[in-house]
Amino acid sequence: MPVVVPFEGERLDKALPSLGPLQQLVADDLRRVNEEVVRRMESRVPLIPQLAGHIVAAGGKRLRPMLTLAAAKLCGYTGERHIGLAACVEFIHTATLLHDDVIDDSDLRRGDATANVVWGNKPSVLVGDFLFSRSFELMVKDGSLRVLGVLSHAAAVIAEGEILQLITSNDTTTSEAAYLEVISAKTAKLFSAAAELGAVIAERPEVEAEALESYGRNLGIAFQLVDDALDYSAREATLGKTIGDDFREGKITLPVVLAFRRGDEAEREFWRRTLEGGPQQDGDLEHAIALMDKHGALADAIKRARHYGAVARDALDLFPDSPEKRALAEAIDFCVDRTH
Repeated sequence: MPVVVPFEGERLDKALPSLGPLQQLVADDLRRVNEEVVRRMESRVPLIPQLAGHIVAAGGKRLRPMLTLAAAKLCGYTGERHIGLAACVEFIHTATLLHDDVIDDSDLRRGDATANVVWGNKPSVLVGDFLFSRSFELMVKDGSLRVLGVLSHAAAVIAEGEILQLITSNDTTTSEAAYLEVISAKTAKLFSAAAELGAVIAERPEVEAEALESYGRNLGIAFQLVDDALDYSAREATLGKTIGDDFREGKITLPVVLAFRRGDEAEREFWRRTLEGGPQQDGDLEHAIALMDKHGALADAIKRARHYGAVARDALDLFPDSPEKRALAEAIDFCVDRTH
């Protein structure tokens, strides 16, 4: 199975970027966010904290709540509201993961068995709903209609994105524009809302809120582009999920769109057979990866991720140099250059 190697333009002469600076910057606040998440998962129904705790305890980067915490610091916020709102962002994200794993019939999440494998689909969906309800409690507790508007709109757009993905699944005629519409909704919208909240609660000028929204949105698009490329090019042990899941589920991601568009009729017939509900055979995944390599589809997906990363970096230029700005900038590099 191919593994991730440096794509054209990737830095080879310096240490790989990491989330370390961002994690160090918000470590104390993130600890409080985690405590708030655990506290809000409590319920008189034992299955709820058991199942929710399973996916939370599996780890994860906590990137989205860290964006809220770091953006608040970037904007000079000194209050307490960012803790509850970062927890709210994490609840929305975790709820969508539970629902996604049911829809995708996934077996692994961050290297562990998914909640739907352990407890079944119905409990996973219902606990996901519970976490969504907790997120709305936190929004209401914050007391700001502007915050409620940002986060409730994000939740609605994410749901739309998931439905759009369901519609485009198994459809090899899906365009790059349609694919970008899906990931802008299902992934990038929560990134953008998480970052925008920092300026909102700090009561900064609208231009700063728009800049952070742009930063988060473009970072989220870059993140998902890389995620979709990794599904065909990473080591399973590193990625923490089964390689080729998107292929087996018939998901139309950018590497597929590019390989299909650039292929001859025989290659397109292969994609139709394997992705539009036809039988998949031994060796099909390896052949799909070979076609992507032949047409540069994986490398070009990463190039597009770099483009959106550059747009995210431009959005930060509005803000003066600071540890927060540098950490948020390195987060862009991490999302583009990561192998997991």
